[in-house]
Formats: sequence, structure tokens, C-alpha cells
Amino acid sequence: MQASILITCICDNFYPEVVKSMVNILKKQGVSLDCPPEQTCCGQPAFNSGYWDDAREVAKTLLDAFKDSRYVVAPSGSCVAMIKEYYSILFENDKKYKPLVKDLISKTFEFTQFLVEILKVTDLNRRFPYKVTYHASCHGTRFLGIKDSVHALLKNVKDLEYVELPHGEMCCGFGGTFSVKMPEISTAMVDEKVDHIIETQAQFVTGIDMGCLMNIQGRLNKRNIPVRAIHIAQLLDEEVKV
Repeated sequence: MQASILITCICDNFYPEVVKSMVNILKKQGVSLDCPPEQTCCGQPAFNSGYWDDAREVAKTLLDAFKDSRYVVAPSGSCVAMIKEYYSILFENDKKYKPLVKDLISKTFEFTQFLVEILKVTDLNRRFPYKVTYHASCHGTRFLGIKDSVHALLKNVKDLEYVELPHGEMCCGFGGTFSVKMPEISTAMVDEKVDHIIETQAQFVTGIDMGCLMNIQGRLNKRNIPVRAIHIAQLLDEEVKV
């Protein structure tokens, strides 16, 4: 099986180790991977800020980069949701790119979805002897409906003690440009999220979006709370030592 990696801006710039873990896992499942260098941003920051023309130009780089890919896999529900929910709106009047949009939507998957729904893999023979809770990010949950794939993977991790996060469906307050435009509201939201993480007494909080996890980890650090935020690809990668 062949697949292409959509590396995402946050992982490319700040968390390349997340993509490395995703690649490690997929290669061990026999997936042949490439990472088209032409790709840039999915266009979400510009789109959310109202700059649709700019978002459209950025999005074209992905449409061109992945036009020959069999599957496209990303460690981000947020970027995948952008493609699946909003590209058809951005390109509804573009005769050249409209077919490419339809094709990209059909073959793009968030990492856990690809593992469980396409590869039919739920047990990676991973041992992680810690107490873990899960933050369900907004785009992954509300737009992609991701829940079962994450729980199926965590359930099969040996010695992992899973604790449900109270009000886990609530936003962490990041929201990309939202956290910059409305920092006071964003801070109040992430504080509430951190309070609920503390309730679980978990040692780790995991998720599928590094934007959320970066925001949560930053607030945990600010409040001197010894809980680590870790992407689920890292949690599942046997090469990662914690």
C-alpha cells in the first residue's frame, strides 16, 4: 500500500518527532510512504481569518502535491477537517481544481482513522504503563467523528490505565487564531480543560492534534502541573521512550 504524508505546519515547524512516530508505525504495517515537498499549509489559518482568496492559493499547493497519491495521511484532525469540510466551498467555482478537491477529500485520513479504518489495525503490541486520559479535539470530533478509532487503539495498549476526561468534548481554547485574537477567553477555556485533566490524576494526556496539545502543555507548564501532553502517534510508537 502506498500513502503520502501531509506533515502539517505545526509538526513541520515544532513537532517533527510526531511525524517520525507516525512514519515508524505506518512503515511497520507495510505502508510505502512519501512526503511531497511541494506541500505547504492547508490554508486553515487564512480561511479562519476571512482571507479566503489567500487560503485558496495556499490550498492549491496541497491539491497539486497530492494529485497522484493513493492515500494522504496526517497527524491532525484539524487539517484533515479543513480539507474535507471547506475545500469544496473554496473551489466550488473552480473548474480546474474542483475534480482534484473531490479526489483529495476521498483519500485523505487522520492518522488513527487510517490505521483502524483502512489498515484494519487496532493492536500495535505497544506497552505503556501509565495512567492516560484523552482530549477529544474539536475538529476531529465534530467534523470527522473521530472517537472509536482512538479508543480502539488505546484499549489494546498493554498496561495502559485509561481514565475518561470529564467534559472531554469541551474545547481547549486554542482554535488557532482564536487564541491570539481572544487570549483572555482562550486562557479561561484551557484552564478549565487543565482542571479536568487534574481530576483524572493522569500522568499523560493524549490527542490527535498538536495545536491542542501544545496549548494544553503550555498551560500545564505555566501552572507547574507534572502532566505530559503527547500525540497518540508517539504513545503508540514503541521506539519512543518516556
